Amino acid sequence: MTTETGHRAKLIDGKGFAAGLRQQVANRVAALKASHGIVPGLAVVLVGDDPASEIYVRNKGRQTLEVGMQSFEHRLGAETSQQALLDLVARLNADPAVHGILVQLPLPPHIESAAVIAAIDPAKDVDGFHIQNAGLLATGGRGLVPCTPLGCLMLLKEELGDLSGLDALVLGRSNIVGKPMAHLLLAENCTVTIAHSRSRNLPDLCRRADILVAAVGRPQMVKGDWIKPGATVIDVGINRLPAPEKGQDKTRLVGDVDFEAASLKAAAITPVPGGVGPMTIAVLLANSITAAERQSARESGE
Repeated sequence: MTTETGHRAKLIDGKGFAAGLRQQVANRVAALKASHGIVPGLAVVLVGDDPASEIYVRNKGRQTLEVGMQSFEHRLGAETSQQALLDLVARLNADPAVHGILVQLPLPPHIESAAVIAAIDPAKDVDGFHIQNAGLLATGGRGLVPCTPLGCLMLLKEELGDLSGLDALVLGRSNIVGKPMAHLLLAENCTVTIAHSRSRNLPDLCRRADILVAAVGRPQMVKGDWIKPGATVIDVGINRLPAPEKGQDKTRLVGDVDFEAASLKAAAITPVPGGVGPMTIAVLLANSITAAERQSARESGE
């Protein structure tokens, strides 16, 4: 199968890039230990027993230790009150051994996520969700940036180099991916369109994009003929579909883009799995060492 130019789209290897990024983080961790005697610490808080969150938290803890950081895991029951969670966040804010705090979402329905995120010290908000960090990103300041969009940007710059002047379409307007992705692309001098479920003529909007970032959470929504020939496609979606060929009750992972059809049009595309997914934890570790370096510099007056 080939594109109109005679080639199938190049696969963007998020897994390989993430491995390199983790090595860079490990080097920075070693340097901070040597120069200031500081071991960066990442605290992850899990409330309840969501199976996907369990796996994610376990992977975070393992990779945190692998790059030489301290990992502090706090596992709370689903019945934990909002006040008890806020009290824990306050203790972590005050703990000098903790440089990054991540409260795993989603939280149980009786806990207001916005209140918990607002309680995290912005300097330790390694998820980049605090309104202060969101505001810094929107206004070109220096805050901590949400992990998934920052990982997407790293992959784009690795693939394309200078992004100046390119038409970029972000499909999705969440505070976690869509909006910060748009701000990051604007900062790289792209011409940015944000599209969503109520956008008119969505296929035509997509066909104009040199860069298409799909983050809507709808399996294979973006069709192959929506892709501009030669575009670079970043698929953030992780969706499960039935896979009867693998046996009863088996599933397969797919993105928000029809990968096979899009691969015939795009110049480069991220696979699912193995594309954006591995970048998220790697960037979380990068944010954690960045937070530790900045806190160290502030405390020493550098």
